[in-house]
Amino acid sequence: MSNIQSQRWLINRRHFLRGLGTAMALPLLDAMVPLRASAAATAKPRRSVFVYIPNGVNGMTWQCTKAGRGYELSPSLKPLAKHQEDFTVFSGLHHPNGLGQAHVCADTWLTGAKIDAQGGRKYENTISCDQMMAEVVGQQTRFNSLELSISTGTGQPFNSNTLAFSRDGVPLPADDNPKIIFNRLFGEEVGGIGAQRARLTKRRSVLDAVLDDAKSLRLALGTDDRTKLDEYMHAVRDVEQRTERLDAWLDIPKPVVEKNLAAPFQRDVPKAQAGEYWRTMFDLIVLALRTDMTRVVTYMNGSEGNGLAIPEIQITQARHNLSHHNGDPVVLDRLAKSDAFIMQQFAHFLDELRAVKDGDEPLLDRTMVLFGSGMSYGHSHCNSNLPMLLAGGKGLGLKHGQHLDYNRPHLKEDYTLSYDEWRSLCGKPKDGNARVSNVLVTMLQKMEVNAETFVDSLGPVSEIV
Repeated sequence: MSNIQSQRWLINRRHFLRGLGTAMALPLLDAMVPLRASAAATAKPRRSVFVYIPNGVNGMTWQCTKAGRGYELSPSLKPLAKHQEDFTVFSGLHHPNGLGQAHVCADTWLTGAKIDAQGGRKYENTISCDQMMAEVVGQQTRFNSLELSISTGTGQPFNSNTLAFSRDGVPLPADDNPKIIFNRLFGEEVGGIGAQRARLTKRRSVLDAVLDDAKSLRLALGTDDRTKLDEYMHAVRDVEQRTERLDAWLDIPKPVVEKNLAAPFQRDVPKAQAGEYWRTMFDLIVLALRTDMTRVVTYMNGSEGNGLAIPEIQITQARHNLSHHNGDPVVLDRLAKSDAFIMQQFAHFLDELRAVKDGDEPLLDRTMVLFGSGMSYGHSHCNSNLPMLLAGGKGLGLKHGQHLDYNRPHLKEDYTLSYDEWRSLCGKPKDGNARVSNVLVTMLQKMEVNAETFVDSLGPVSEIV
């Protein structure tokens, strides 16, 4: 087969897979069929949600000044006041592999991988924390995980639209339209179950042909092209396994959602109405969790290149522009107002999780929610002192109501909340052991994933377990 024929084959297959509208799911082995009666299936659910904001924050209004319990919330975090005993604020966290990087922050937020966007190295990611969870708890749900974002698809290398990456480091496409997401979760199969099963059978046939052709093609390729083709074949196999999973669940009825609960998701919510759009996405996550359609969710409130303006509070600049403030007090004030507004929407999410009962506990107590960014000081793309907090999960054994400040023991005086101090805190870690991966491995263990370590973690966060 000639090089031109090989290229045409790859292009045609790529277009075919795009046409299927499939997501790159992980191998689940026994999870290809639903688990109906097992200890795992009947155990009380454990859930995790990951909420990402892009481009960092205004640290002068985000940073809490006192550590430990009884601390005072910063202005940006004040909207969360009623939930203060339900979350832990972290200061000083970083990803060792993320230092000095710019727009790969979302790509590595849940993987901790070393991706050098400046050095021209090949883009290679690793499995994300959420997908390690999905491999375990996804066996009991129709969807092993749910990927949501401000933009549909995967985005581009070094500027991702998704937080989720498979075991092969393949990005999993995210959805951004509440109506489409709701219909995928709860809607009837187009044409009925029989028609859907016929479509899945046809899809399997074509995927088998793709894999057979790829095996033949592989023999005619050089080493570099074989590596690229192997990555492509991994993606095809993931699609094939997702197809098997969909087929296995066809005979299991979907939950019936009452009209009053479904109504908000049957209309288009424009992103120009930022607050309503974000709240709708949060409400959709709550609905997916309370109906046990999934137990693992990632949600990008915005990407580094696409953070919403907020006309409701007269913020007409996109978040990326706000983050490049160059110390301008007017722009910094807008960034602070944007931070507080986003936290208001996040507070709404916690309100809803607290209001829904999961047996005799609030849904929030059975759900861990990690909120934060992979960037701290957006103007210079700094990645230390990341703004992060972990909420919920008390029913899983987490202890909250505190500010864990890894900066403070290394500072000579109290916080001044000055511009220069904020910039300094974000430039280089004050504590090299204060790693995001420590938080992630804590969450993995609380989800009963067999993980002693995750990437460069040094152990779970002892203060919250």
